[in-house]
Amino acid sequence: MKRLALALVATAAVSTPALAQEIVRGGDPKSAIASVVTVPAGYDTIYVSGMTPPVVDAKATGVAKFGDTKTQTIGVIKRLEDALKSQGATLSDVVMMRVLLVGDPAKEGKMDFAGMMEGYKTFFGTAEQPNKPSRITSQVTALVADGMLVEIEVQAARKPKK
Repeated sequence: MKRLALALVATAAVSTPALAQEIVRGGDPKSAIASVVTVPAGYDTIYVSGMTPPVVDAKATGVAKFGDTKTQTIGVIKRLEDALKSQGATLSDVVMMRVLLVGDPAKEGKMDFAGMMEGYKTFFGTAEQPNKPSRITSQVTALVADGMLVEIEVQAARKPKK
């Protein structure tokens, strides 16, 4: 009887973690972001530093050098995608995102949240890539170069490679 009880406890200990092996994303399914993300123990965590947009017109100055907020967001997310790929991860592994937006001169110095969302929604919450991270979006005074409107950093989590 004692062996049976030990066998049942051992089986439960082995099978219980298997039930909690997936990342859980919660919140309103219609929302563009997850209001909460739970990452189980044992996952690899990847931290990607803030990425800024690539130059789209080297002869231009100011915002025109990097494009509008939507263009910059797309460029930044593509850079994040490349960084994640270098670590064996994808955008579907992103669990937390921090977005910094500079006030757009064309929008009276206000951040172009709608433009950022247009770019963001081409990568997250789509039929091809339905996972959405938790996220914060803030307006800042400036970034490292004149004309940059977007900087994004992410944290990603993935199952360890065997």
